[in-house]
Amino acid sequence: MPTGAQALALGLKLDLNAASESELALLPGVGRDLAKRLVSAREEQGRFASWEDVDAVPGVGAAKLETLRAATVLDAAAATGSVW
Repeated sequence: MPTGAQALALGLKLDLNAASESELALLPGVGRDLAKRLVSAREEQGRFASWEDVDAVPGVGAAKLETLRAATVLDAAAATGSVW
């Protein structure tokens, strides 16, 4: 299964619990700062178990959460669906 930039290029969703900072930064509207905060939060608290966990990360508001939900999954087994 493709991961990271390959997955994005193929229109597949990224696993938010496994994606690197550079991979997350490629998502529309995320950028390097938010990607860094997402990875830091994941490293500090463990895997994101729910979208509420993701929403609690500083800088993730309603619009960015919507983007993340469309482009990522919290469970690698679900990462086979199309991004858009």
